[in-house]
Amino acid sequence: MTTLAPAPKESRQVDLSSKSIGAVRNAKNRAATLAIAACLLVAAIPLGYVAYEVIARGGSSLSLEFLTSDIPRNYRVEGGGMAPAIVGTLTITGMAALMALPVGILGAVYLNEYGKNSPLARFIRMMSDVMTGVPSIVMGLFIYVVWVVNVGERNGFGGALALACLMLPIVIRSAEEMLKLVPDEYRQASAALGTPKWRTIMTVVLPSASSGLTSGSLLAIARAAGETAPIIVTVGITYAVNPDLFAGGNTTLAAQIFGNASQPFAGSTDRAWGAALTLIAIVFLFTLLARFISARFSIEAKQG
Repeated sequence: MTTLAPAPKESRQVDLSSKSIGAVRNAKNRAATLAIAACLLVAAIPLGYVAYEVIARGGSSLSLEFLTSDIPRNYRVEGGGMAPAIVGTLTITGMAALMALPVGILGAVYLNEYGKNSPLARFIRMMSDVMTGVPSIVMGLFIYVVWVVNVGERNGFGGALALACLMLPIVIRSAEEMLKLVPDEYRQASAALGTPKWRTIMTVVLPSASSGLTSGSLLAIARAAGETAPIIVTVGITYAVNPDLFAGGNTTLAAQIFGNASQPFAGSTDRAWGAALTLIAIVFLFTLLARFISARFSIEAKQG
């Protein structure tokens, strides 16, 4: 009968050392996970509190009449609605998105696919970063001088121009970062099949980055929908629905929130809370719709 020789002392020490290192790594991993969860909770508490306050206070004002009635001309009056502000928010922000999103995404395509590190590409990146930090009131004053003074009146299109200028750098920088995440192997495989570069970008690169492009676009739209200063400077004011962006004054939910919340009257305060809840609901619904369209588009691109 043979007996097994005991394991060398060095081998036992290596095993114990490996176990101790694994235990330390697991402890650090759990500590990091707990720290991340704690940070998430700290960030979620004020967000949840804000959402609760807006829903609790704005829900009592929200009704069919509130969504379809004109804005009262006197802040002291109770009741009234926000139909002109809702229409103005949708038309002005929609026009701004129509101008900024295609230009921003095409600019990001140039930076990532063609310009790379050329002097022009570096200049565009630098100006995009600078414009991202420009206060919105400065952009509103710029559009006021360039557009409103020359046209001779404040209108919704001036507000759309100001919001588009605010959206553009966000779209460019976020879209470029999303395009960088698309693996180069996709481009090389498409080129190996003889596909022109522009077609590779349209059928491979952009669909692969569609989810990220959607997120960046929604971030820009959400910021534009909540801007107040450039709207007050460029669009004027209206108390009735005005779907025409090129004639007459206009207004948005953000401008009405600012105007009504700055008044001490109960009626104006209620309208401000109702307008805030309406704005959040609009952004939330469009976010869900954009996510759904982006998901369907990505699935169809993969199947194709």
